Order: sequence, then C-alpha cells, then structure tokens
Amino acid sequence: MNRNHPQISGILMAVGAYFLWGILPLYWKLLQGVNPMEILAHRIIWCLVFLLMIVILSRNIKSAVNEAIRIAGYPAKTIGVVLAAVILTINWYSYIWAVNNNQVIQASLGYYINPLISVLLGVIVLKEKLSRGQRAACLLAFCGVLILTVNHGTLPWIALVLAVSFALYGLIKKTVNIDAVTGLILESSIMSLFSLFYLWHLHSSSTGAFGNSGLLITILLVGAGIVTSIPLLLYSRAVNHLPLSMLGFLQYINPTISLLLGIFIFRETFSAIHLAAFAVIWVGLLLYSFSNGKNTATL
Repeated sequence: MNRNHPQISGILMAVGAYFLWGILPLYWKLLQGVNPMEILAHRIIWCLVFLLMIVILSRNIKSAVNEAIRIAGYPAKTIGVVLAAVILTINWYSYIWAVNNNQVIQASLGYYINPLISVLLGVIVLKEKLSRGQRAACLLAFCGVLILTVNHGTLPWIALVLAVSFALYGLIKKTVNIDAVTGLILESSIMSLFSLFYLWHLHSSSTGAFGNSGLLITILLVGAGIVTSIPLLLYSRAVNHLPLSMLGFLQYINPTISLLLGIFIFRETFSAIHLAAFAVIWVGLLLYSFSNGKNTATL
C-alpha cells in the first residue's frame, strides 16, 4: 500500500494542476486589453515572488539554497533548468496570446495533441516502448492536424507550439529531477531578469498597464503569479511520481475544459471541419488510452 501512495498523490496533484489550467482562460480574458508581453512579464515576476514567499513561510530557505548550489555543480542540470525556463516562457506567452486573440479552441487542440507528443518524446529520449495501438494513435493525431491545415491553408501553429513546448518542458523536468519549488524558483529567476528590463522600458515610456489602467488590472497582474504558481507546483511534483504516459492521459482534463469554454462561453467558431479534426484526435486518444491500459495490465 505504501508503495502505491506516491503514485496516488501524483495522480491527485496532476488532476488538480490540469483542472486549474483548464479554467485559466477565464483569468486571462480579464486582462484582454493588456499587451500579452506585459502580462507575461508580470506573470514571471510575481510567480517568483509568490514562490519565494512559500519558501520563506515554510522555512525552507536553507534547503532551497543548498539545492540550487548542488544543481550549479552539475552542468547538465544547469543547462536543463535554463532550457526549461526558456521553453516554459514560450509556452506561457503563446497561451496568453491565444486566449486574448480568441484562439482558445486552437489552444485546447494543442493540449489534446500534447499527450501524444509526450509519448513520442518518451520513446525517442527515454526509450519507452510504444505499442502498435499507440503508434496508430499518434498517426491519427497527425491526421487531425492535417485536416485543419488543409481546411485553413496554414498549420495550426498555436496548437503545435503549445503542444511541443509543454511536452519538452515535461521531458526536461522528468530528466533533470530536482525539487519542484527550487526548480520553479530558478526558472522564474532566470526569466525575471529579462522581464524586469522589459517592464522598466515599458513604464519609462508610460505605456505599461500596471498602475495606469485601474486597480483591478493591477491586482490581476499581481495575481497572475498565484494562478501560475499553484498548478505549476502541483504539476512539477506530479512529474516526479508518474510516468509520462500517465501524465499524458490525465492531461485530457485541461483541453476538455478549455474547449468547452471556447465553444460555450467565448463563442468561438467551431465548424464541422473542427469537429471532424477533433473527432479524429479523440479517437486517437481513446486508442492510446486503451493500448496503454492494456499494456499496463500485462506488467
């Protein structure tokens, strides 16, 4: 029973993270009038502030410092943290831009594709085995993207950037394997240097929204750190307890909620072509889930 406890905890944390990410478009919509780059900069900075407060209040400063020093002694881990910071920043900006440009449905598509890309990365990098059914699932996902590409004449680049960036981030977190809070603090610290410079430049030209667009906008920009940190902390801890394949399965929670928000709350266009493409991908995901469950049962 004790042996299964870490996995159960990992599942609960992953579900919590994916649910919070699923409803996150509701928060970013409140900041729709703010430049996405400014939202991103505040998101990074206040995320760092919130994480540092957690470390201070939990009296884990010494532990976090020692962990950071230990990581600095391993070039591979240091490079991994830097890469994770850059990739996560790309993912954050792409998602904010998508939500505030009425592309929530395409963003949800990205996170439907993401589990299958995680599977492919697991096979290529971690040498995880891929069954015939799982290979067929990945092929169906490719067909779904192809349907949208042919219909619109261009690749659904938002979906692809989100899917690939988050899959890579999960892979790096899996391979580097450092303390969740310390890892996020280091990632946020790296990108905060650029964020502070950008905000300084923005406000020196009196074009920043922070403090100039009303109290609510200012509070929401500060709150971006909280709504960012909580699911990331849950996800980072879950990664250390679960295989990538199981994380991929649980991630369906996130895009499903976002898709429903895009259709019924934000009233974005969802045509028959969209339905066909999503249906092909859903079949692929079901096939993947069935294949994964079957393989697990034989272990």
